Formats: sequence, structure tokens, C-alpha cells
Amino acid sequence: MTELQVIVTFIVFAGVLLIISANWMDMMVASLLGVSILTVFGIFNHQDILSATRTSDGSLSLLFGGMVVARTLEPTGIFDYIGTRFLMMTRGSGKRFLLGLVLLVSVLCAFLPNATTVILLAPVIIRICNQLEIDFVGPVVITAIASNSAGMLTLVGDPATFMVGSAIGLSFNQYLSKISLGGFLALLVLVPLLPLILRDTWRLQRKLPENLAPEPIKRPLMCFFSLAVLAGMIALFVFGEALPVPMVPPAVSIIGASLALLIIYSARVESISDVLKDLDWKTLIFLFCMFCLVEALTKTGVVQSFSLKMYGVFGTHIALVAIAILLSVSLGSSVIANIPLVAAVLILVKGYFVIAELVPEEALGVDFTAWPTAYLPVFIAMMFAGTLGGNATLIGASANIVSVGICALHGKPVSFLKFMRYGVPVTLIQIVLSGFYVMAMFYTQRLE
Repeated sequence: MTELQVIVTFIVFAGVLLIISANWMDMMVASLLGVSILTVFGIFNHQDILSATRTSDGSLSLLFGGMVVARTLEPTGIFDYIGTRFLMMTRGSGKRFLLGLVLLVSVLCAFLPNATTVILLAPVIIRICNQLEIDFVGPVVITAIASNSAGMLTLVGDPATFMVGSAIGLSFNQYLSKISLGGFLALLVLVPLLPLILRDTWRLQRKLPENLAPEPIKRPLMCFFSLAVLAGMIALFVFGEALPVPMVPPAVSIIGASLALLIIYSARVESISDVLKDLDWKTLIFLFCMFCLVEALTKTGVVQSFSLKMYGVFGTHIALVAIAILLSVSLGSSVIANIPLVAAVLILVKGYFVIAELVPEEALGVDFTAWPTAYLPVFIAMMFAGTLGGNATLIGASANIVSVGICALHGKPVSFLKFMRYGVPVTLIQIVLSGFYVMAMFYTQRLE
């Protein structure tokens, strides 16, 4: 790569981020233009696209499958049913609504990717907000933030977390024993912040209609089979890797999408093209473009040079490396979509361990999973930073992008700054807590 191409890559990358943060252009269009410019200058070619596809396919498969399954549930009327039931449980109290929302998100995100949870719950939230006569933007955004936080509960809760876990060979159960407690604490700190972030909603008390009752499910048989597909996906997320033919979460997500589409086709309720047309393709395209831009940035050699600089600054002080990763990735996740950012930082961290001669050169390969336990806190810090750091801005995480897209579809666009008013306070507290958790892991390892 020539010096001119390196300069162009940095200018394009920074320009796309500036355009999105300033809300000057639709983020999908901005990212597509960025990739197009790199292609015109000969910086990005078909081999780079294949490389970006290999890096992104797991995360995008999780998102795509979740979108399809959620969309196929819509004609059954189950969202209206759940929304009315939920509304009745709130008794018109904004406090009950927000606390119930966090609880519901926590349960779903333990087994489903966070963007999928937002897609499933958004229709319910909007219905309840309309009944309570409040703006739905705040609750929908908080759902995204809560889903990112709850995404730390299990390996499949967040695509960025899954990417790191699969890269180091962490199983679903190993994740539960080492990281889930940190995810629970990150979610717990959100509760006392709700009265501050959503003060008006928290204090709200409305009198509900006396004759309020849920409407019956429109298509019970279709609803049963669609929920069975969702339950099967959850079961395979948990136990799929232990099967004779291992089922990894992205494959499970694609299987679930295929079965959900089969149900739609068999029910003849609507066409497959109508279902696919309603998917959030803008989010999927934006994320893939960001993977392409990060791939181009990696191609400049800047990631490898950072690996050398990291070794020069920190030597083999692994705890300092973990804190540096936690802080830098958290900051980066606020301006770069966390999934492609984590993909780049994975390369950086692996390169550091190889340069420091702490692991063999084979660790740079995608199949290397024999990471010593002593080095796991560094990768866990990356998980916390990528997942929780993404809470700060609307482009920080896929769930944020999805939530903002849903708000816009319902006539309430969310600006970059408006999202930050919700996300930044939560993110700061969660990252501080994560730092203590990571350091506690190092301390526990010394005792062992």
C-alpha cells in the first residue's frame, strides 16, 4: 500500500465517523460511500471483501436470523397480546414499566442476541408508551442499553462478545463461570440510574381503562410453531456445541431463520418477499461496511504497529494491558460500531501476545484456542469494553442502531447527541465497574 493510499484510508475512515456523528448523512449511505472511495483508489479489492466477509459472517448471521424470527412472529398478534399484558402489570406506573422492562430484557438477552431482543420488544414498548401517553424514544433507547448490558450475561447475548469468546475457544458454560457475574453487575447499576435518565417516565402514574384486556392470539397454530422455533434456537444456543455435530450460534441462527420462513410460507399469511422487505437491511449493510473500513485500516499496517507499540509501552505487564484495552476500546466503541472494532482489536491483542513471546506464532491463526488462563482477563476486558462501551452512542452497538432505526420508522428520529444523553452516564459507571471486575480476576488468579 502506497503512502497516498494510507493517507486516503485514514481520511475516509475519519470522514465517515465525522459525518455520522454530526448527523450530516444517513449512516448506511456514509459507510457505503466510504467503501466505494477506497475501492476507486484501489485500496479495497475483492480479496479484502472476502476477508471482511469471513470476519463478519458470524455476527451478521446472528443478527439476520434474529430479525427473521422476530418478523415472522408479527402476524400472530403475540406482540399486541404481550403488550397489553405487560401494560396491565404496570398498573399505569412508569416505575413498574421501566423495572419490568429491564427484567424482561435481562431474561431475553441471556439467550438471544441483543439486537434481536430490541426487535422483539420494540412493538410491545411502543404500544405501552402510546397507552401511557408518553414518548417512546427514551424507553426504546433504554431497552437497547439494557440489552447491551444484559448481553454480557451469556456468550450469545452480544455479537461482539461472541466474537471474542469464539476466538479464544471459550465455551458457553466457561463463559457463565468467568464472566456472567460481571454482566449481572453491569446490568444492576442501570436500575438506580433510571430515575435520573427517565425522570418523567419514572414518576408517571396513569389510570388505565377498566375494560383493558388482551386480544386473543390471531393465529394460534402459527404462533405455536414460531415460538417453538424461537425456543429451539435458545436451546441450541445453550447446548448446541455439545451435540455430536456441534452447532455454533451463527449456524443456529440461520437454521432458525430458515424454519421461520418455512412457517410463513406454509401459513400463506403473507409472502416471503414481504417478510424480507421488512428486515432492517440498513443495519446489516452498515455493519458490513464498517467491517470493510476496519479491514482497510488493518491493511495499512496500523494495527500491527500498535501491537509493537503496546509491547514497547507495557512489556509483559498483562494487567496494565487489560486496563488499557478496557479504556481504549470503550472510547473507540463510542464512535465506531463495536463489532468491527472488536474484530480489529482482536488482531492487535493477538499480535501483542506473539511479539511478547507469551504465546506461539500460531496464535495469530483463527483456529488457535489454547490460550493460557492467565491471559483471559485481557480478552474479558475487551468483551466488557466492546459491549458496554457501545452504550454511549447510537452507532456504538448493533442494538443501538436497530433501536434508532425503529424510532425513525415510527416518526421519531433520534440524533447523535440525544442518544448520548441516555448512554454516556450509564457507560461511564459500567466501565469503572468493569475495571474493578477485571482487576479482581487477576487478583483471584494469583490466589489460585
